[in-house]
Amino acid sequence: MVQFGGVDYFNMESLLSAEERLVRDTVRDFVSKEVVPIIEKHFREGTFPIHLARKMGELGFLGPTLPSKYGCAEMNNISYGLIMQELERGDSSIRSFASVQSGLVMYPIFTFGTEEQKDRWLPKLARGEAVGCFGLTEPDFGSNPGGMKTHAEKRGKKFVLNGAKMWITNGTIADVAVVWAKLDGKVRGFLVEKGTKGFSAPEMKGKHSLRASVTSELVFQDCEIPEENILPGATGLRSPLMCLDQARYGIAWGAIGSAMACYDTALNYAKSRIQFDKPIAAFQITQEKLVFMLTEITKGQLLVLQLGRLKDQDKHKPVQVSMAKRNNVHFALEIARLARTILGANGILDEYPVMRHMANLESVYTYEGTHDIHTLVIGADITGIQAFS
Repeated sequence: MVQFGGVDYFNMESLLSAEERLVRDTVRDFVSKEVVPIIEKHFREGTFPIHLARKMGELGFLGPTLPSKYGCAEMNNISYGLIMQELERGDSSIRSFASVQSGLVMYPIFTFGTEEQKDRWLPKLARGEAVGCFGLTEPDFGSNPGGMKTHAEKRGKKFVLNGAKMWITNGTIADVAVVWAKLDGKVRGFLVEKGTKGFSAPEMKGKHSLRASVTSELVFQDCEIPEENILPGATGLRSPLMCLDQARYGIAWGAIGSAMACYDTALNYAKSRIQFDKPIAAFQITQEKLVFMLTEITKGQLLVLQLGRLKDQDKHKPVQVSMAKRNNVHFALEIARLARTILGANGILDEYPVMRHMANLESVYTYEGTHDIHTLVIGADITGIQAFS
């Protein structure tokens, strides 16, 4: 197996610290050895390689920016982004698992939880011994999470939860769900543990995308939750949106990983595929496609690198995350489609990763804020006029 060498046309390497390069190379090696050899089988069979959870935990890939006192690696945001980039080079499902665990489960427990909640859950989640999920999206409320119908009612020393969530990554395998529901009309966060009476998490089947990821419904029917399982610091819709900001940042980096995998595959194929007595890389149309791919990867890399630096300085704005997510996923999908055309009929075979990445990116284009919603978020910021209510 040839080690993946990365895609770096503008010497990004020189902008990374030695520690950041070490983190990237560690994840790159992990993906080449542990993910690439097995992921096509899991994609084909619609299963998630759960055994990788503990391996990722051992290497510090889960909750990597959180404090070491909770068993986390305490890395900077560039290192976190590089982890997401390399994991998604393997498959969007692997990055999705890690970014949900890190940005949508560990982050809200750390940010909004009690010290008891942090001590109980963060070390286990960091080691991959426990799995978490994030319940915000509902069957009727995706882009408008504030309209959620899931609600909680205080009864004595318990909360009783009723409602349903949909499109929840890790839901069926999760040991704890961070669930958002309305309590007295205000959005609050709750920790719902696996096995709680009235809580079920059936897996959603029949996907053509993210097939190596567990996607679930969460159903709450008079689900009784102890009062100590509320996240006391989470009050209002802003709290889950802060979590989504973390996850979208990881997606913006992750999309670069998918794009690099597709570009690298297409480039190598074009140089070895002979037609009309010469490699197809010699033809102008093929070269134009490769130049487009490489240019957009490079622009995306610069975008997330600066975003990460701003984030490490606590100077970034959520709308900048929206721009990075919107741009990088859009062009990663375009790159996957172009790569498929270079591979021709071979592009649909799972001997190559291109069609799998393309199918996955169709979901990434939609989740954590659709492309269109992020467009309107940016539009509102630059014009001062909200285009949706």
